[in-house]
Amino acid sequence: MGIAVRRTLIERGGGSVECGLRRAGDRRWRLGLAAYQPDELRWYPVFGLRLRPGEFFARRGLSVVSRRPADPVEVTSVGSDAVVVECATGKPAERIELALSEDALTGFLAWLEAAPPGPISDLR
Repeated sequence: MGIAVRRTLIERGGGSVECGLRRAGDRRWRLGLAAYQPDELRWYPVFGLRLRPGEFFARRGLSVVSRRPADPVEVTSVGSDAVVVECATGKPAERIELALSEDALTGFLAWLEAAPPGPISDLR
């Protein structure tokens, strides 16, 4: 029950989707929720009690490098309908991979493209 309450509280802050996360070079996927905020993507591990994100990525720094269907080994972790998106984070040599459903990917791409022009400080 605690996990359901936590998820409800996270989702109250805006759009969120189920999302696997893996840093470049890691083999293991971490499952969680990605929550869209005006200036950042917040990622929360699916299991946990904290209401603070486990990771966050500046919206202005994120860019999609490539996308592909999940391979047969990844499907066991992220699901058969997952699309794996490799993203640059804006930090030198830092890349992440997100595993999203096709619908969630459409929302993610729309969120990225809808970023207003100007520096991040203009968003606050």
